[in-house]
Amino acid sequence: MVSGAGDIKLTKDGNVLLHEMQIQHPTAAMIAKATTAQDDVTGDGTTSTVLFIGELLKQADLYVSEGVHPRLITEGFEHASAKTLELLESFKQSPSINRELLCEVARTSLRTKLSEKLADHITECVVDAVLAIRVGDELRPDLHMIELQEMQHESDMDTRLVRGLVLDHGGRHPDMPKTLRNAYILTCSVSLEYEKTEVNSGFFYKSAAERERLVSSEREFIMRRVQKIVDLKKKVCDDAEKMDGKKRGFVVINQKV
Repeated sequence: MVSGAGDIKLTKDGNVLLHEMQIQHPTAAMIAKATTAQDDVTGDGTTSTVLFIGELLKQADLYVSEGVHPRLITEGFEHASAKTLELLESFKQSPSINRELLCEVARTSLRTKLSEKLADHITECVVDAVLAIRVGDELRPDLHMIELQEMQHESDMDTRLVRGLVLDHGGRHPDMPKTLRNAYILTCSVSLEYEKTEVNSGFFYKSAAERERLVSSEREFIMRRVQKIVDLKKKVCDDAEKMDGKKRGFVVINQKV
């Protein structure tokens, strides 16, 4: 596919094609909306839906050319839809969290998008990732809890599931430990540097002494935040050590620098 800007995209996913194609024909646009809705609900079946609808319209066109009224054809489709739903009701199964079954479903879907070797490789990663974020008996876990991290200089066969947080940077100081076990983890989004206000504001000082006091107060403001983190670390780690005599580590993961 070539976009208006000249960008080239290669894909086997029908949903991507239908989303990005500029469809002018009203019937084709209606088919595209129906198939994208199918993909939003089930996550697959876009190409199959297009082919199925196209075949139905092809057969309907043959009957119309023979003089059959379109209303009769529509009623036939409605009867066929009702019978199909009855048939599906007869052999449908209640949803159960069976890992082997989920792997089979994921493998079937992935093989339509990826090579067979790659699909088989990441099938278990996909299923285990979804099961890891599932809470209780919920059937629709929040997939936003799963993040895809692209690693440079690696091949697709190196894809693996990490049960935890993947950080795209290391520690802020080379002397920080590289490995910690049995540690407390503090996640926050707090700026540990003095930030300027978002509104236009200014501060004027008359002498170097006033400027030094300003810098000192800004640093004191940040130091109070840092001290609270240090105090929390001492509290939780010391309390835990008093209980069982084991030392704990403490990790701070801050979204802001």
